Amino acid sequence: MQAKDLVQLAEQFGSPLYVYDAAKIQSQYKRLTSAFSKVEKLRINYAMKALSNVAILQLLREMGSCIDAVSIQEVQLALHAGYSPDQIFFTPNGVSLEEIEEVSALGVQINIDNLSILEQFGTKHPSVPVCIRINPHVMAGGNANISVGHIDSKFGISVHQLPHLVRIVENTKMKIVGIHMHTGSDILDIEVFLYAAEILFDAAKNFKDLEFLDFGSGFKVPYKKDDVETDIEELGRKLSKRFNAFCKEYGKDLTLIFEPGKFLVSEAGYFLAKVNVVKQTTSTVFAGIDSGFNHLIRPMFYGSQHYIENISNPKGKERFYSVVGYICETDTFANNRRISEINEGDILSFRNAGAYCFSMSSNYNSRYKPAEVLWLNGEGHLIRAQETFEDLLKNQIPLPIIATV
Repeated sequence: MQAKDLVQLAEQFGSPLYVYDAAKIQSQYKRLTSAFSKVEKLRINYAMKALSNVAILQLLREMGSCIDAVSIQEVQLALHAGYSPDQIFFTPNGVSLEEIEEVSALGVQINIDNLSILEQFGTKHPSVPVCIRINPHVMAGGNANISVGHIDSKFGISVHQLPHLVRIVENTKMKIVGIHMHTGSDILDIEVFLYAAEILFDAAKNFKDLEFLDFGSGFKVPYKKDDVETDIEELGRKLSKRFNAFCKEYGKDLTLIFEPGKFLVSEAGYFLAKVNVVKQTTSTVFAGIDSGFNHLIRPMFYGSQHYIENISNPKGKERFYSVVGYICETDTFANNRRISEINEGDILSFRNAGAYCFSMSSNYNSRYKPAEVLWLNGEGHLIRAQETFEDLLKNQIPLPIIATV
């Protein structure tokens, strides 16, 4: 997308605004499938928690993607978007047995990540096929909040508990059809990922009726100029070769599954915000925008860096700014960042705003959530309207007026 297209969309739909480039989502999907083209059976389960707008789900469905869901509500959204139950994979954490049973009753493949629920479910439903999430105790991910495969993680069944796990399966006679792992996001060292894969291969040898192995995702995308990213092509060459060899050892062609979220949609997203005020203090120049961490929490929550461009003045002389929001507490998007000279009324564009941005937004300070637009075939399509005051009041029940004596 060009800066002029984004400026036009901000003028047309207002700000703040989320914009997603369909072509980028499509190219990322094709890049991933091409990297693993030598695998006989490959399945991509889009991790919809990254961005769950129904239009995005429909776009990915048309490309052949399936869905990775983490809640019953995400399962229902995927069904609403046209996915069949067998195209949805349910990978929750810490949910109740009742929720897992509810999803299973819909015909969706379930993935269980703790021994307690596994034993309860297997005892009640021994004929229902189940996938098991293993914690390989491998540290991956560039941030403690998104590294989920290490020994202190709440996710998965410890690989060291494998004997106990096998005993539960044998006692309940339940059917295990898949083994799953997810080490975390921002994976850079492919050798570490391959090391974790070997742990999954070893665990898989304990189960004779497997249909698939799910390697999670966590592929890093570039967040700034000259930033590093996961070499998907190299990973594809190395893991495909090892996976195909394992299938021969296992005596069966298994399906290789990935569940990318950020990799597919992050770079496709742009967050547009208007500058309300340029404020000079004794040491800092602040650019205050018409948004805050209620709309884009990642910089405050994760310390993530989003490249910021002044698309109203892209060729202007660069100055140093701290970009801040309008929330009444510390609300900083960037400190001391070089950006083309900013004036009040300019539109700033935040890159990599496709994943875990709108999906983590809120109504904090009673602000409306912004609109979402899909840029498809050179045209902007509104896929979510900006909220209104009526949306804030929806589901609220005022206190009845009590007459005083």
